[in-house]
Amino acid sequence: MSLDPNDLLRRMMDAAIAAADPAQCLPPHLLPLARADHKGRTVVIGAGKAAASMASAVESLFAAEAPDCGLEGLVVTRYGHGCATTWIEVVEASHPVPDVAGRDAARRILDLVSGLGSEDRVIALISGGGSALLTLPMDGVSLEDKQAVNRDLLKSGATIHEMNAVRKHLSAIKGGRLAAAAAPAALHAFLISDVPGDDPDVIASGPTVADTSTLADAKAVLRKYAITPPESVAKALDDAANETPKPGDAVLGKAETVMAARPQASLEAAAEIARAAGVTPVILGDAIEGESRDVATVMAGIAAQVARHGQPAAAPCVLLSGGETTVTVRGDGRGGRNAEFLCAFAVTLKRRMPELADRIAALACDTDGIDGTEDNAGVLFVPGDLERAEMAGIDLVGHLENNDGYSAFAALDRLIVTGPTLTNVNDFRAVLIL
Repeated sequence: MSLDPNDLLRRMMDAAIAAADPAQCLPPHLLPLARADHKGRTVVIGAGKAAASMASAVESLFAAEAPDCGLEGLVVTRYGHGCATTWIEVVEASHPVPDVAGRDAARRILDLVSGLGSEDRVIALISGGGSALLTLPMDGVSLEDKQAVNRDLLKSGATIHEMNAVRKHLSAIKGGRLAAAAAPAALHAFLISDVPGDDPDVIASGPTVADTSTLADAKAVLRKYAITPPESVAKALDDAANETPKPGDAVLGKAETVMAARPQASLEAAAEIARAAGVTPVILGDAIEGESRDVATVMAGIAAQVARHGQPAAAPCVLLSGGETTVTVRGDGRGGRNAEFLCAFAVTLKRRMPELADRIAALACDTDGIDGTEDNAGVLFVPGDLERAEMAGIDLVGHLENNDGYSAFAALDRLIVTGPTLTNVNDFRAVLIL
């Protein structure tokens, strides 16, 4: 059987992204709301990399089912991730480090839901990236201080659960505080998960749900990564009055949460593409975390087991995984966690199993279309690339040590550039063994 690794890997990636398209995953859940004979206000708010496309999907559904529905609202998304809407305003702001535009949008969103009555309803559209985009520091904490903590966390190697535990306790809107402000209006939250485990209180730092983390947890994260916070942040985390709403608290009001898209569904969509091509898919997990280079070493080892022993499946086989790896930044190179992953994967093949390099191809990308802060969604590695790198004088080990995976794959012409996909179910990795 003849397979084009490049083509198959790209088609699996496209299927994974399409499975999380808001136009496809929202309508079944929103249909009852669109058809309801509702007399109060319907306010749509949202935050995240998919916020604009989710708002557009809501407008299309309501326009078809209830043209005079009186939709109004505001969502905030990352710069470059907006799209056209009619009734719901879209504001763009900075990610991953918050800015003034995000702060002002968060304030307007909080004002929109405050003061609503029991006959009103709020539709909240929440997706990954909302933690940075929906930034409204609590009283006494400046935006600059919150930015400083955010930068330190991003460089530390902290997991998304750890970062969001801190973010929630420095925010006037996250960690369930948006839900508390919306009460007594009915709150319908629709989430696109970008976090391992699909925890609603971690996605965008859980603005619409009770918080299971505590002030003590937030302080423990800073200690763990030896982060010395600004004085205002330390003071806020020591103040018991700044604890977030917890499960069962009446202040949260009446809220419904629907998980509209999950990483697992995207992995299953990619698996279908593999099966149709005669390749056995093995889904290793949708919640894989850890240092990118460590995860890469493990994935390479599993790929070698497939190639050498036909376990856990015989070749041709593709190992599929999702989740969110991390990078502890030590160098000054370019690239996100997916470029780091695949650079480490290639280095592992070169060092430990070079005889298998011609049988293994791999792709790693962020489903939002942006890997870290660069302009690519991810990177690709196909048979022959180790030889091409050596002939071109590309030092993969040096690039890895400098956290410079982007430059290595740019030199190999293996960057995957999609532009913003307007959704986000986190990382997608596929390792193909021929």
